[in-house]
Amino acid sequence: MLSLGRDTRGSVLTGSLLGAPVRVAAVDGYALEQRAARLAARSVKRESKEAGLELAAHCIDLTTLEGADTPGKVRALCSRALHPDPDDPAMAPVAAVCVYPALVAEARAAVEGSGVKVASVAGAFPSGQSHLADRLDEIRRAVEDGADEIDIVLNRGALLAGRLDVVHDEVAASKEACGRAHLKTILETGELGSYEMVRLASMVAMAAGSDVIKTSTGKLPVGATAPVALCMAEAIREFSDQTGVEVGLKLAGGIRTSKQALGYLAIVAETLGPDWLTPDRFRIGASTLLNDIVLQRRFRRTGRYGRTHDLPVD
Repeated sequence: MLSLGRDTRGSVLTGSLLGAPVRVAAVDGYALEQRAARLAARSVKRESKEAGLELAAHCIDLTTLEGADTPGKVRALCSRALHPDPDDPAMAPVAAVCVYPALVAEARAAVEGSGVKVASVAGAFPSGQSHLADRLDEIRRAVEDGADEIDIVLNRGALLAGRLDVVHDEVAASKEACGRAHLKTILETGELGSYEMVRLASMVAMAAGSDVIKTSTGKLPVGATAPVALCMAEAIREFSDQTGVEVGLKLAGGIRTSKQALGYLAIVAETLGPDWLTPDRFRIGASTLLNDIVLQRRFRRTGRYGRTHDLPVD
């Protein structure tokens, strides 16, 4: 069971998750935004920038989540995931491809043996508003079809209504349905209304067993932001300090430029340390970002800026 209440000062949420004590600190929004802005704007030296761009590309979940997706489009996406820059065969592949459940088998066949993971949004993405049994069945089917990772959407309605047991138990059931696959829980931070709710959602999802917490579906106008990324990273650090469990972070929604990606890497490095600067613990959900990174790397290699329309459009 899960229960939370405020301490006598009203500044910290305290209680228990499955019998274990937990504290969810209140969030100073102004301080959070100021620190996030400083970290995201940090100047990066040329050598570090090159390494950062390489790392950012290797942490991308290359994503297509459109109603018009086809097996052919997924195969093309997978080819690009394996060889992000046809002019530079030394460029490492991305971390994963992310597709709808019905296209998991196609993606699995296309990346088999490469090390690139197959992720699938399952569980009534992007709303999460269907019967739990149906959501769990979709998760199990995606894993059976070859998904290595499952991205679900947190029940924001239950969270905002204070039904934390429901939120916790649904994430826990989804984790069980994943079996061998890793579970990423999307908080859809643009709908949560405050940094304190983002922190609370992060803690509940992690306590329920989510392997990764993720900002957004990418289907709302507001996706990842630097303050939200910092808020979630601090929650991960706090949860690790309290439990010893290390949870990953995925940022998605509106990340399109190399400059943004480097800013997020700085936030993760300063908050969680270098151990999180790996695809096992950090992901960026994006598609257009990869093109910008490729163009930046080509410029550093040749001294000439390439043209965006010469690269694939997802």
